Amino acid sequence: MGVLALDIGASKFAAAVVGADAVRADGIGMQLRHITRIDVPAGEVWAACRSLLTRVVELAGSDDACGGAGFEVTAVGIAAAGPVDRDSGSTAPLNIPEWSAGFPVVDAVGELFPGAEIHFAIDGAALAAAELRVGGLRGVRQGLAMTVSSGIGGGIVSEGRVLLGRTGNAGHVGHIVVPGWDVPCACGGTGCVEAVASGMSSVRWAREQGWAGATGAELARAANSGDRTALAALARAGTALGQAVSAAAATLDIDRVVIGGGFAESGAPLWDPLLAAVHRHARLGFLRDLQVEKSSITEGATLVGAAALAR
Repeated sequence: MGVLALDIGASKFAAAVVGADAVRADGIGMQLRHITRIDVPAGEVWAACRSLLTRVVELAGSDDACGGAGFEVTAVGIAAAGPVDRDSGSTAPLNIPEWSAGFPVVDAVGELFPGAEIHFAIDGAALAAAELRVGGLRGVRQGLAMTVSSGIGGGIVSEGRVLLGRTGNAGHVGHIVVPGWDVPCACGGTGCVEAVASGMSSVRWAREQGWAGATGAELARAANSGDRTALAALARAGTALGQAVSAAAATLDIDRVVIGGGFAESGAPLWDPLLAAVHRHARLGFLRDLQVEKSSITEGATLVGAAALAR
């Protein structure tokens, strides 16, 4: 079975194939081969995505572990930044203006790989699938997986299953409104945690305060080196994230929250205020045992989830 995984993110695309040796002895792991990433271009977004998929399949065709020459794609798992519409198989990521009206990604991928089964979900659901299969939500009855990167998303696990919702957008926690913030969000609302606490939003705020860097990774390094503006930016983000986590936990009655993504790797300057806010706000008795932890999947979590959908 030739499985291809595609991750359509807010600022990057990634693709991988799952080799024939994908499942470990314990039956829960999978090995992604030929992971390739590209920055989302300003124009011709689908052309860049199509080229990425073609290249990954070509690489698989020369790899014996993936079946060697003539690698045949029989299933594709697509995880896309949202909002999505699972009925039409389209996605309209807020940070890809070219697709703002909705792009029929399932049909487009199907035309590229005729006969392949296409499995499609919002990236947060794929992330939850990965955490449920190989990460911090294994064995958890009720849980939430979150990604904190260029944007903020999430997926819900209930009774060992990933919830998709009416349109496929369940777990869109980036648009929980956090108290005390009136920052405009790309969704058209104000005060969404994504508008306050994502990597992109935190960099934007820090630059407004005079910080000279350009990326979330630079902001995290500066904070960990003691830069006051960077520390303030990460404290602001961590506090908002803790507020959102507390609201989601109270709404969903969950056991555990697992947080991954590039910006979540910022260390104590982000995590200390995050956990302090959870402690301050998650006070209901049924939240007493709530666990909030960093994801153990350090690379390609959404791709793993997309591949799990396809398998």
